[in-house]
Amino acid sequence: MRVLVVTAVPAERDAVTRAFEDGSGTRTHRVPGAELHRAGPFDVLAGGAGPAAAAAATAFGLASGPYGLVVSAGIGGGFVPAAPVGSLVVASGIVAADLGAETPGGFVPVTGLGFGRDRFTPPPARVRDVAAATGALAAEILTVSTVTGTADRAAALLAAHPGAAAEAMEGFGVAEAADRVGTPALEIRAVSNAVGPRDRDAWRIGDALAALTEAFGKLVPVLEGWTHHDRNDS
Repeated sequence: MRVLVVTAVPAERDAVTRAFEDGSGTRTHRVPGAELHRAGPFDVLAGGAGPAAAAAATAFGLASGPYGLVVSAGIGGGFVPAAPVGSLVVASGIVAADLGAETPGGFVPVTGLGFGRDRFTPPPARVRDVAAATGALAAEILTVSTVTGTADRAAALLAAHPGAAAEAMEGFGVAEAADRVGTPALEIRAVSNAVGPRDRDAWRIGDALAALTEAFGKLVPVLEGWTHHDRNDS
């Protein structure tokens, strides 16, 4: 089973492919709308920041398939104390936290407006497998178009989504594109900073990218187990 991995930026893409620097090398393959970096069982592309760019890149990548799984991956902010800097989170739910409308009574999600959806639930068994293999926390990951920069906003997000442990900008877009073609999606985030007031001096981007590399190195045996199981079920 081949897996499409979608990151926002090349640094995250390269962190994933570094997990396979064992002599097998990485091959680059251009397809309409995307550049795929093939490493082991993964085709990895840097699709751009935000849910719209992520959805478009994922759609182009999937068109070059077939793929058995799509993974939104990269670094992100963690809600402390659940997800400290340097930790990993795998999404038990991929939630569009700011898709909706502001009203005098507060924020109303798009589902409350009577259309659309605001969350995807990844396959629970695969979430558990990833968490067990990598040591990641299984929790909701919020997709936001505007990264949180204040304590008040962080508190409001947690009040609305008490099961959340991380936020990033692409997961929901990736999951939306994958769902359109019936392909399951996961999201994995390495925490580079705490969600809240922006303190760039406290960010640990290098450590988070290293954690992402380590996590993907541990996922190959998990993927092989899924492939074996799928073949036996077919």
